[in-house]
Amino acid sequence: MIAALALLAWIYLAFLHGRFWQKGPILPPARPIALPSVAIVVPARDEAESIAPVIASLLAQEYEGQFRVILVDDNSTDGTGDIARRLPGAERLRVITGAQRPSGWAGKLWAVSQGVAASDEELVLLTDADITHDPRHLATLVTKLTTAKLDMVSEMVELRCIDFAERALIPAFVYFFAMLYPFARVNDPTSAVAGAAGGTVLIRRTALARIGGIAAIKGDLIDDCALAAKVKPGGRIWLGHSMLARSIRPYPDWRDVWKMIARSAYVQLKLSPWLLAASTLGMALVFLVPPIAALRGDWVGILAWAIMSMTFLPSLRRFGLSPAWAPLLPVIALFYMAATIGSAIDHHRGRGVVWKNRAYTESAS
Repeated sequence: MIAALALLAWIYLAFLHGRFWQKGPILPPARPIALPSVAIVVPARDEAESIAPVIASLLAQEYEGQFRVILVDDNSTDGTGDIARRLPGAERLRVITGAQRPSGWAGKLWAVSQGVAASDEELVLLTDADITHDPRHLATLVTKLTTAKLDMVSEMVELRCIDFAERALIPAFVYFFAMLYPFARVNDPTSAVAGAAGGTVLIRRTALARIGGIAAIKGDLIDDCALAAKVKPGGRIWLGHSMLARSIRPYPDWRDVWKMIARSAYVQLKLSPWLLAASTLGMALVFLVPPIAALRGDWVGILAWAIMSMTFLPSLRRFGLSPAWAPLLPVIALFYMAATIGSAIDHHRGRGVVWKNRAYTESAS
């Protein structure tokens, strides 16, 4: 009976859950007809190792409209801001030293809000200090936003997948994200599902004003999806995969991936032990029961495991990995389950979400 439930779950996920596992939408390089002005806001805290190529790639955008880059140096101790100031093309760059973070604000969002407040351009591109951009990227994003009459465009950037831990665990990160936020449903204006990927978010300033600015999500630690949830009820949003933006942050060790998952996993569950228990049981049913049943010779388990593996193949192809990884998804899911439980343990021990040497223990908003 349990194996049959798992099979039914996979039939639903594979065929009725917004086609989450398929390749997903990708924007081809394009040049816009309309050329609204753009402020590119980059919050950065102790990013000396990555900031030079990131800012250089933004300053080199082949966008024919007016744009500038605003780097908000969030009290870095490693000279992040000074490195950026020395880059060629700095006439398009403004570096702001971040003010003290007020109570109730997440650090990144406080930095973003200062960058938004220091600009008046029609559009705002929010991106991270570990992402490099193809010179055609800004023009491509603006084209999608303006031609489709959207309020917000967001992309899941290409993630680094070189070391063994990255090859084993990173494709599943994108897979699980799409399972939570099926791109087709996010892009459907009749669906309530709203999601975004914080590495690349292009938003109209009028949409920001409509929701009350960045202050409307000031305490949210999963800020990208919180922003999408605020914007979508009053405007259209779009989420896709990017071939023109790439994360250069390495995760060479499984402990690095664990920390990346744990910093937001329990927040995703609204810091609720009940949701944690339900999520753990659900993932065990969906990802662990099929291989256990299959190894006992149960054809229902074999079929469920086969469907599961099939849905993982497009994610593996996206990262150029062998299909041989597909049957290992249950083991990978077990790692994600353990990291989620670890995230909850950290919170209840008083450590909360730890990122960039900051700990957030407040309840998720």
